[in-house]
Amino acid sequence: MKFPYDFQYEEALREIMLRGTDRGDRTGTGTRGLFGIQLRWWLPDGLPLITTKRVFTRGIIEELLWMLSGSTNNNDLLEKNVHIWDEWARPDGELGPIYGKQWRSWGAHTKYPGGEVYETAPTDQISWVVNEIKTNPNSRRLVVSAWNVADLKDMALAPCHCLFQFHVADGYLNCQLYQRSADMFLGVPFNIASYAMLTHMVAQQCDLRPGEFIWTGGDCHIYINHFDQAREQSDRTASPYPQLELKRAADIFSYQSSDFAIVGYDPQPAINAPVAV
Repeated sequence: MKFPYDFQYEEALREIMLRGTDRGDRTGTGTRGLFGIQLRWWLPDGLPLITTKRVFTRGIIEELLWMLSGSTNNNDLLEKNVHIWDEWARPDGELGPIYGKQWRSWGAHTKYPGGEVYETAPTDQISWVVNEIKTNPNSRRLVVSAWNVADLKDMALAPCHCLFQFHVADGYLNCQLYQRSADMFLGVPFNIASYAMLTHMVAQQCDLRPGEFIWTGGDCHIYINHFDQAREQSDRTASPYPQLELKRAADIFSYQSSDFAIVGYDPQPAINAPVAV
């Protein structure tokens, strides 16, 4: 591996604890944070699955497949014994028009091409971007957005990882994620691994090699009741990242959790912390 011990994430935790600004937040918990952090990984070197604490890998995979399916109902995750959305779900399990809805069925829009008014069909952004990578790989518009302003009021939680962009060069597929709100201790390890896996999946479907994954965070914060846990983790020694072995599916929507094999993951023990709702 090019970088056998990657401390980017742990260094970000240390920087926030050292230089961050203390602020209030929507949950009333309180945070310390920095605005604007970027982390980069070359995926052929390994899957950026944090090793300084054990990350719930099965939950990451099931959530990613759930979002790709277009589902916005937490009951579909509960059937897989995944509880990461429980705190926001309504009694019927619904979460509103969150990621799955936006990725697979971006809402109809009214157009006015000459004065007349008509409705366009919802857009499947994932199908579109995969096809566009295959047919127009030099495009600078390979963007998928979950930030649908018209739907925000109906979402149980506004999208934190709200926009990602693909880029093709020299046979590699690169991906950059923009995360407007980044819970650095609990959420970000999930998000990094999830989008790295998604890059592998899309690259495979487009007959490309996974290249660089770039994570860009906006409001990057640690909740005050995570300070001790963040210090403990940032003092731990990292292990080499594992490799992802991915069995090819018929299309981007046909992957099953059994198609993912994480090889060589040797993390330190999990560190528990409460989620801020």
